[in-house]
Amino acid sequence: MKRTILSLCFLLVTAIVYAQRIKPDVVNTAAGSLTIQPIEHASLVLQASGKTIYIDPVGGAGKYQGLAAPDLILVTDIHGDHFDPATLTAIRTPNTILVVPAAVAEKLPEADKKGVVIMKNGDQQTEAGFAITTLPMYNLPESPTAMHTKGRGNGYVLTIGKKQVYISGDTQGIPEMRSLKNIDIAFVCMNLPYTMDVPEAADAVLAFKPKIVYPYHYRGKNGLSDVNQFKKLVDAGNKHIDVRLRDWYAK
Repeated sequence: MKRTILSLCFLLVTAIVYAQRIKPDVVNTAAGSLTIQPIEHASLVLQASGKTIYIDPVGGAGKYQGLAAPDLILVTDIHGDHFDPATLTAIRTPNTILVVPAAVAEKLPEADKKGVVIMKNGDQQTEAGFAITTLPMYNLPESPTAMHTKGRGNGYVLTIGKKQVYISGDTQGIPEMRSLKNIDIAFVCMNLPYTMDVPEAADAVLAFKPKIVYPYHYRGKNGLSDVNQFKKLVDAGNKHIDVRLRDWYAK
């Protein structure tokens, strides 16, 4: 009887998580479908080729209930909305590859450093079958006292079924972003005072012209950034860019 009650409670919790979770998008690639599952703020899950990739997983294991365990985890920065050691410990398996910048690796508990791959800005390598390129993420003007200094965190470009997927992390519209080429899907932040405002984000997107862009990480000190305004600015500048608005803060 006790086991039955516990099972029912688990099913109820799982159903609530599913009800609150944003509906995933599916994009066709040369290697099959790529499923894009927003979680919240900077956290998302990508599934393709039978593999699962977690990006900046935070907020506890419950937020990932019902999703496949990660084959690969990418962490962009040391801040708590990107790096949560307790969540990493809870969701990792012995086979999970964790890709992080050195600043994150330094903050991992010693017991969690097994299976960690450190990548610095400009590195290129393949992990879990996916090509990964790292690039900077930082504030402008550059300053040693900036919230995000150049070289500390990583933006990532993943190759998934010949699609190029860009994860901005916390950054402004830096030259390295603006000069990107052939990006199919981009996740671009916009929240003051940590990253950039909506006009700067739109201008950067118009510079590198991704085929699809998701504004994410758009909660700042003064609430949520106006993603509808972002869409208007991008649509006015280039109607061929598909701006996809999703409610990353759905409750």
